[in-house]
Amino acid sequence: MTAHEFELTHDITLEATPEQVWDAIATGPGIDSWFMGRNEVEPREGGTASMTMFGGTSGATITGWEPGRRFAYRGTPGEDGAYMAFEYLIEGRDGGSTALRLVHSGILTGDWESEYDALKKGNPLYLRSLAQYLEHFPGRTAVPVTVFGGQLPDQETVWAKLTTAVGLAKDVGEGDKVHFTLGGERVDGVVDTVLEPSFLGVRTDDALLRFVGRGGVIVTGHHVFADVDPAEAEQAWSEWLAKAMA
Repeated sequence: MTAHEFELTHDITLEATPEQVWDAIATGPGIDSWFMGRNEVEPREGGTASMTMFGGTSGATITGWEPGRRFAYRGTPGEDGAYMAFEYLIEGRDGGSTALRLVHSGILTGDWESEYDALKKGNPLYLRSLAQYLEHFPGRTAVPVTVFGGQLPDQETVWAKLTTAVGLAKDVGEGDKVHFTLGGERVDGVVDTVLEPSFLGVRTDDALLRFVGRGGVIVTGHHVFADVDPAEAEQAWSEWLAKAMA
């Protein structure tokens, strides 16, 4: 199996202080509020970081710990040698904003070209979620809600069903209004991020809803800024997705 090294660099300016950005990228509750899964961070160089999704946990070693300036970690390599490493570089700007650079590197194996393309497109979307979190939910932390939808023939079918389920036309644009019912309660929101047919981001008064699709499968990566029971929220969204994708 051929291994391929990669490195991607992404820059974003955030309307938040360096301290706020640090809390968002280098603490478990902060990462929970915009990235993926449930996260834990041991706050020191040489410490461990972990992410739990779908019952499995992946670990990493913290390779850089300079509060307010630099946070870096490297995942544990798999049996095939594949791994990913993340480095965040923080620089304060005039007016209270912050410049953030993400350097995402590592080794990919298998269908590495498809994986690389997914990372190249996906990383900016997660940074966009980070910006939404810091702008609209500063000082708050979220309950992550991650569930799978069923397998469908292709991603275009997923997109058509998803947009219908949330009350959108197939051609979606940022700023479009979203209305649907979850567990008998009405949900109103606005589209804040879109990459057809693989990513739909919706912001409500108390959540960042993220629908991520690939290969005919959809996954939620929601961040709920409310006092909810994680298991009950996952059950409600699992039932909603099953109905939406039927």
